[in-house]
Amino acid sequence: MDTVPDWMTPEGESAFRDLVGYAPRAWRENRVEMVLALDERHRNRSGIAHGGVVATLVDAAGGFAGCWCPHPGRVRRASTLSLHTQFIGPARLGRTLIATGLARPGGKSIFFATIDIVDDEGKPVATGEGVYKYRPGSETTEGVPR
Repeated sequence: MDTVPDWMTPEGESAFRDLVGYAPRAWRENRVEMVLALDERHRNRSGIAHGGVVATLVDAAGGFAGCWCPHPGRVRRASTLSLHTQFIGPARLGRTLIATGLARPGGKSIFFATIDIVDDEGKPVATGEGVYKYRPGSETTEGVPR
């Protein structure tokens, strides 16, 4: 899997991504590996990562999987139409979550993604499925100007 060039995901491009702390570790067409190091800001009342953090990672990995763009200075964007998350095991603080998203074409402007999340010990945390709609101009790998 290709590593992610700095120009593809500059810090500050997404304030929410910066806030939560997830980032692509490896990315290529139709596949992404996202990582998130869990810390105290992700904790719920039970002392594990909040389910919303895990669902966010499912959504982000699914969207990134379908939005790879190899052209410097250009991006592809999509909006989530539907998202399903199944929680399998606890997301423990101090662990790093690894989300693998795989995109499948749907039509001219729609794609589907399946996502699996494990922790850095290989323990399953969640799985999910998403349906995404490309933003105008993002239907091909040429994308749009950043």
